Amino acid sequence: MDHLQSMRVFVRVADLGSFARAASAMDISNAVATRHVADLEGRLGTRLLNRTTRSLSLTESGQVYLERARQILDELEDVEQMVVARNHEPVGTLRIVAPVVFGLHNLAPVLQTYAERYPKVIPDVTLVDRQVDLVEEGFDVGVVIARQMRSASIVTRRLTTGCMTVCATPAYLEKHGTPTRPEHLLEHPCLSLPSEYWGDERVFTGPEGEVRVRPTNVIVANNTEMLRQFALLGMGIAILPSYLIGRDMTRGRLVRLLGEYRLPQVEINIAYPSRRHLPAKVRTFIDHLVEHFNQTPNSLLGEQWIKDGQGRPALMSNLDSSEIMPPEAFDGAEPVSRLLDSELSPKLPAKTPSSRARPAALSPL
Repeated sequence: MDHLQSMRVFVRVADLGSFARAASAMDISNAVATRHVADLEGRLGTRLLNRTTRSLSLTESGQVYLERARQILDELEDVEQMVVARNHEPVGTLRIVAPVVFGLHNLAPVLQTYAERYPKVIPDVTLVDRQVDLVEEGFDVGVVIARQMRSASIVTRRLTTGCMTVCATPAYLEKHGTPTRPEHLLEHPCLSLPSEYWGDERVFTGPEGEVRVRPTNVIVANNTEMLRQFALLGMGIAILPSYLIGRDMTRGRLVRLLGEYRLPQVEINIAYPSRRHLPAKVRTFIDHLVEHFNQTPNSLLGEQWIKDGQGRPALMSNLDSSEIMPPEAFDGAEPVSRLLDSELSPKLPAKTPSSRARPAALSPL
């Protein structure tokens, strides 16, 4: 008998706990389903199911085989879908949702190259700073935070890892001094997101281990681009995503601080409602987005500045006025960086468990 079909029948029997229900679901007879499993057991030389007149249960060997067989069948389906997607031209509207700041600074170059490769796909981009239910709201793809994905019905694929950078202008540091330890932030005015996004404390990891501080906020804003503008005006010390201040750092507008300390990193994922029978437009965009970020140079600028000895205070005499405070609202962004600030998300109150898929979590920024 067909070995792969026997594996499929066995998995379905194990899932449904009944030969009759599995046979009905697969549109085959009960006798055929029984023969498939018997053939599989004969091939393996071991019993996979314990059968009684009232119930079925997996043997120890059956449990091991079920887990691996399920993986094999899923991988086979993925390969087949990939081949189908490559043989069918992607067409139609592709609904994409992402956090606002990430979308403004990172999606444009990706969509430009994707549109050139697949001209019959029309990207429909929504930038929002709230919880989104991909299924309920009809989105094909979303950018989400790994730690907030809990629904089994949402499939994720790793995109990148985000990190945050403590920074200030050279002029501010010249006037107020440069903090060298997290505790020194208590002596400086800080520009921060509201406490509901990441709490009141900042948790650093450094040479002496974990350090927790509660900075003194002078300005609070719910958008990192706004905080960047305040930082460029020299109003205090900010903690901003590395991708957002990449150009500011390389041009000397902002200086990275506390280089020996790290804030928590968060994995950023691409999310989509289902892995089965993905339309070609969805699969090709997912692959294109992952490829884009994998090939992006200087992807971890925040870490590289430390290694290269960059990000040190620049002399004010070496900077003209436009470099200190640029007129362009978004000129400091690093549009091809892999890092993003969607690692920060509001701490939402617990909800009553529901059978409906939990919304994908986007950045509030």
